[in-house]
Amino acid sequence: MKLVGKNIFIRFLDELDAEAQCTLNIRNRDFFQEYSPLVEDNRYTVEWQRESLEKCIKQRENDEAFSFGIFMKDTEQLIGNISLFAIRRGALQRCMVGYSLDKQFNGNGYMTEAVRLAVEFAFNELLLHRIEAGAMPHNIGSISVLEKAGFCKEGLERSSVKINGKWEDHQILAIISDKN
Repeated sequence: MKLVGKNIFIRFLDELDAEAQCTLNIRNRDFFQEYSPLVEDNRYTVEWQRESLEKCIKQRENDEAFSFGIFMKDTEQLIGNISLFAIRRGALQRCMVGYSLDKQFNGNGYMTEAVRLAVEFAFNELLLHRIEAGAMPHNIGSISVLEKAGFCKEGLERSSVKINGKWEDHQILAIISDKN
């Protein structure tokens, strides 16, 4: 599965991406940590990444989550990740979206492109009705990405996620399919 945009493409990750995934995370360790829950040091090993990617494949097979790598179209370099997770079927038909992008590639519209591709996949292939996202209120860049991709602010979720050992509020945004 490969979804192509103007400057980037997204595709499912597999075990062969473990080394590139590890390099991406090590290079951006401090940057990613600003907006992420605390993680163990073993997360920065190829072995851990390989095991994580194996879990991603199982989650995809079970219709629980779909994890994509974000790649530069011209060089095929892995520059980030985007995931559709917490998928709920039945009367809900919804999921959450989460993402990260290599710091050196921020500000070029690549993440907005990736979010649009993931939304298209969620609505057209997974037939979901609603996608939600959360961002810390001071993470203006992430909120802007979501709004450019068509998400609308819905409210503030207080003490939503524990980031760096502290419970942080999150601005909740969502996009709704007009087809499903």
